[in-house]
Amino acid sequence: MRGHISASDPRRRQGSDDGTIDPAQNLARDEELLAAGRPAARVARFSAPAVSLGVADDEQGPVARRARGLGLPVLRRRSGGTGLLHLPGDVVWSVVVPRSDPGAARGLTRAYDALGAGVVDGLRELGVRAAWSPPVGASATYCLLSDRGRVLTVDGRVLGGAAQHLTSRALLHHGVLTARLDPGLLGEIFGVPRSTIADRLTALEGHGLGGSGAGLAAAVLRALAPG
Repeated sequence: MRGHISASDPRRRQGSDDGTIDPAQNLARDEELLAAGRPAARVARFSAPAVSLGVADDEQGPVARRARGLGLPVLRRRSGGTGLLHLPGDVVWSVVVPRSDPGAARGLTRAYDALGAGVVDGLRELGVRAAWSPPVGASATYCLLSDRGRVLTVDGRVLGGAAQHLTSRALLHHGVLTARLDPGLLGEIFGVPRSTIADRLTALEGHGLGGSGAGLAAAVLRALAPG
């Protein structure tokens, strides 16, 4: 259970629901919050498709070329991890905390569970039991199946994930909940076999939340930035 944070506590997060937003605008908003360095939490839902690459990914590599060949924007994240396919309806969240915050002080790997706890709580509010779990290690290019960080799972299948970026002032923890799976695009862009998608991945629509993006985002925000 989360400890109570009083209105005067400097760790208190300013929360915002940005509604529907395209992936490029979403990354820009995260950069603004990280630059400010103040405790903050936000949620949004994607209005358009895109592929985003982790900070170490090659913007001219095979994944980026295949995505552009399909007419998808290719975006660069400053956070870690590998590539992600973003589709309309995906629910995204972001948390920024100063480096002195206990969530950041635990270290980057442990921060997934600490700073992403509100996402677990928000899903539970809507009847879905999720947990932060070790990475799957089934793909070198698709972030939710990579061997890095932590992933958000439901019944052993990956529903979402997060990535992080640490500066001298603050830590950005941001992530995504998959609204629906597109095996064709995942295979064409990242080379993920359909059998792996069926065995290892899941989506909100498979848990009765395919049309509940606004309600889910609100539930997650309530947990990340309680009033």
